[in-house]
Amino acid sequence: MDNPEVHQPNADWDGEMYQILYRIAQRDLANETPGHSLQPTLLVNDAYMRLLDQRNFCLSDRSQVLAAGAVIIRRILVDYARKRKAQKRGGMDGRGIALHVSVADDANQIDILELNDALEALHSESPRAAQVVELKFFGGLCGDEIAQQLGISLRTVNNDWRFARAWLYRKLGQN
Repeated sequence: MDNPEVHQPNADWDGEMYQILYRIAQRDLANETPGHSLQPTLLVNDAYMRLLDQRNFCLSDRSQVLAAGAVIIRRILVDYARKRKAQKRGGMDGRGIALHVSVADDANQIDILELNDALEALHSESPRAAQVVELKFFGGLCGDEIAQQLGISLRTVNNDWRFARAWLYRKLGQN
């Protein structure tokens, strides 16, 4: 039986959320290393279908939908990158192209596996800072939306963002 408190999306909502997810997918794919074969439409269609299958959040809450969409898109990109790396020489251990990223300035080339590994390491040290990065970088949420989503102040979001940027820059610079 459907939960009456959960909003059932309508055509306007579907179109708006699809467009937002499409922009997230375009931006995230633009940051990918060259040579991938993913297209924004395929990525967002997959993410959108997975998002509609989610039952653990309210679909009428824009920030929750964007946060969940960001997580789903990240997972799809990581899964795709893992499969692609496994097909190349070196298998899953071959890390391929060196990472050229500064989280501070949104560089154009990102090895999604390196970023994923770094985010997982950050999560073990500071889970909230890792969430802030995920919501900001993958979800495109602004500081106020992140604060609302995580139930913290904007100042805390900004502090976590500064900490996470510095931490990731050091971690990713070691590779």
